[in-house]
Amino acid sequence: MSERRARITSKGQITVPREVRRLLGVRSGDALLFEATDAGVHVRPARSGSPFAKYRGIGNPGVDTGRKAVVARVRKLRGR
Repeated sequence: MSERRARITSKGQITVPREVRRLLGVRSGDALLFEATDAGVHVRPARSGSPFAKYRGIGNPGVDTGRKAVVARVRKLRGR
C-alpha cells in the first residue's frame, strides 16, 4: 500500500482512508487503539475479546460448550 493522508478537523476527528480501514478490518462504529512506542505511533483495532465470540453456540443450539457436553449429546443422539 502506498502512503495515505488524512486531515484532522477542528474537532480532532479524522477520516480513515478506505484502504486503511480494509487493511485493519474495521467498519463504522469500531474503535481504534493508538499506541505510542519508541518507533512511532501504531494504530490497530481495539478488540475487547475474540472476534468469533458472537458466533459461539449458533451451530449447536441446546448443547453446552465443552467436550463433556458434546460427547453426551452425541451419545444421546446415537441412543447410548
